Amino acid sequence: MIRLILHGCNGRMGKMISGIAAADPEVEIVAGVDTRDDGQNPYPVFGSLSDCNVEADCLVDFSTASAVDGLLDFCVEKGLPCVLCTTGLSPEQLAGVKKAAGKVAVLRSANMSLGINLLLKLLKEAAGVLAPAGFDVEIVEKHHKRKLDAPSGTAIALADSINDALGNEYEYVYDRSGRRQVRPGKEIGISAVRGGTIVGEHDVIFAGEDEVITFSHMATSRAVFGKGAVEAAKFLAGKGAGLYDMGDVIG
Repeated sequence: MIRLILHGCNGRMGKMISGIAAADPEVEIVAGVDTRDDGQNPYPVFGSLSDCNVEADCLVDFSTASAVDGLLDFCVEKGLPCVLCTTGLSPEQLAGVKKAAGKVAVLRSANMSLGINLLLKLLKEAAGVLAPAGFDVEIVEKHHKRKLDAPSGTAIALADSINDALGNEYEYVYDRSGRRQVRPGKEIGISAVRGGTIVGEHDVIFAGEDEVITFSHMATSRAVFGKGAVEAAKFLAGKGAGLYDMGDVIG
């Protein structure tokens, strides 16, 4: 049995993971951390990590970017592996993630779904064939109106996967409203849509002469992210220091 601390347990994803873990005989949530507690959780909930004194094998985080620095310090101090699912991290925080991974196991992924992580691999192959043939690359992501960061971490991860296959020679462009020029060849356009209750949709468009190839992924429920996070925790528990991602989980 793998014992989990759930950071952000009373958020939408936290509640989703609580239900998934309750139905999984291989894991148990032994403590939650959240600034609010409605008293409905079957495990103790602490207002901050500094108050949490429960022994665990892994921590799963679905909170906010502002809490990540303290979270990493806690995990390093306790030697506790961490599945870091929070997005919208600053460059300084990403550097902190790498530093913490030198001392404890950290799994960070912009998106925890199996489908997105398979797509990351497929895009590398597609980009290597299509970009040299003159195809332009555009990414359009859509999320619910409550999502704070834009573009999504997943959209950036998709762009990074493509750019990595192309020698990191491409520039990311988020807004063309102030530009009046022909589109340069070596750029990846990234557009964000926010509205309603869209769980998450990502389209990667390769637009060439007289043909367009589109890779699409649609999440119809947040459960896909929760299931991925639980599987990631199973994988990470007991692992040595290092920076892991969902590619390591799916093999």
